[in-house]
Amino acid sequence: MPRHWLLKTEPGCFSIDDLAAAPGQTTCWDGVRNYQARKYLREMAVGDLALFYHSVKNPAAVGVAEIVREAYPDVSAQDPQDRHFDPRATPEDPVWVMVDVRLRARFAAPVPLAAMRREPGLAGMELLRRGSRLSVMPVSAEEFALVCALGGAAAQKA
Repeated sequence: MPRHWLLKTEPGCFSIDDLAAAPGQTTCWDGVRNYQARKYLREMAVGDLALFYHSVKNPAAVGVAEIVREAYPDVSAQDPQDRHFDPRATPEDPVWVMVDVRLRARFAAPVPLAAMRREPGLAGMELLRRGSRLSVMPVSAEEFALVCALGGAAAQKA
């Protein structure tokens, strides 16, 4: 049975439109530099589903992605020219990991953070906890289904 996640991104850096435009609508989810978020990336399995969430201006869940490759070394950590470079990362000890994701669906309508806060069924959602800033977090199956329903029931295919 697939697990469910939320992947948070700043749309100015990487948006659902960028994922839709990627070859095969698939890309790596790199640049995660938080140990708890890294733990979650390591727990992901092929077939798991993730809410694709735009943060910052007009924060909202905007679609669904599928995990298509499990955790492997994040090469951006070893590239001195990359903004996610970490001098501690080496080929022997890569420190950070990434997964590959494929766009599964766009929501018919974004699900704004404010709407999620008003939904009683989402009261326990990690995203809504005060001080929760992780870019990768687990979501229960019930929370996932509710956000998808708020986004337009059977989300439109990408």
